[in-house]
Amino acid sequence: MSMEVIENGAVVEQTATPMKDAVVAELQNVTKRYGTQTALNGLSLKLRRGEIVALLGENGAGKTTAVRLLLGLIAPNAGKVRVLGSDPRETRVRIHMGAMLQVGRVPGTIRVREHLDLFRSYYPHPLAYKEVVELAQLGGIEEKFFDDLSGGQKQRLLFALALCGDPELVFLDEPTVGLDVQARRGLWQNIRNQADRGKTVLLTTHYLEEADALADRIVVIHRGSLLAEGTPAEIKKQAAGRRIRCQTRLNPEIVRLIPGVVSVEEDRGALTIRASVKGAEAIVSELLRRDATLTGLEITGAGLDDAFLALTSNDNRSN
Repeated sequence: MSMEVIENGAVVEQTATPMKDAVVAELQNVTKRYGTQTALNGLSLKLRRGEIVALLGENGAGKTTAVRLLLGLIAPNAGKVRVLGSDPRETRVRIHMGAMLQVGRVPGTIRVREHLDLFRSYYPHPLAYKEVVELAQLGGIEEKFFDDLSGGQKQRLLFALALCGDPELVFLDEPTVGLDVQARRGLWQNIRNQADRGKTVLLTTHYLEEADALADRIVVIHRGSLLAEGTPAEIKKQAAGRRIRCQTRLNPEIVRLIPGVVSVEEDRGALTIRASVKGAEAIVSELLRRDATLTGLEITGAGLDDAFLALTSNDNRSN
């Protein structure tokens, strides 16, 4: 396998397969301001070859700014941005990146095949047409106009366009928004295939189940700064608790007062209770003592959504 790497402003072709843990892109203590508003505040982030990284954060946390910096669309006020060892604003670097962005729009009266041919023409060494079709599972719809595609097919085409240049680094911004379960899981497999091919994927998503299923590593940012980083399992451990779901006659406000209860939510006639690390068993005993008619009892480990809420709420309380 050969690959172009930027070193000291020159393109160097490497014939050996790059190391799995090689750093493909990074933000080095980056600060970015828009007027008086600070979008990123000293953020550092490394993306390594062959991994899928999920970048999570609330709206306004700085995710879009981080992606735009890595794409070379904007420059930082302080710190450094490096992709393949150089400035991502250079054309020779950009041809090694692909992006599937929510703001992306393509003409609806052009056929799938024509879109692929057009995008492939933008790159000096594009991925073979048949390979793009196979990777994005577009077989059988190549002669359809974009406007005639289903939601899932449109997302697969936009995904394919991000792959046309055979990029080393792929940015996916909410890639499965609006898709049904089957289409979403199909696109998940396509994304995993990219990592299996040694590509690096940066994923931004509001579907925490998606991040849990796909990511090798999760980075949580809050108010422009790094809040947490680790594998999905490591992030979930930071929630440090369990989830109890049941149907009960007890008032949620009463349940919130039980020792060990972190939060209570009403959901379709049931209560979902987040318990502290050692509180689940005692909470269940207390619930049964107070309500002998309690039914539908389920106890599960903390999920990624629990960890995300715990992390961001704790940070909010500390400010």
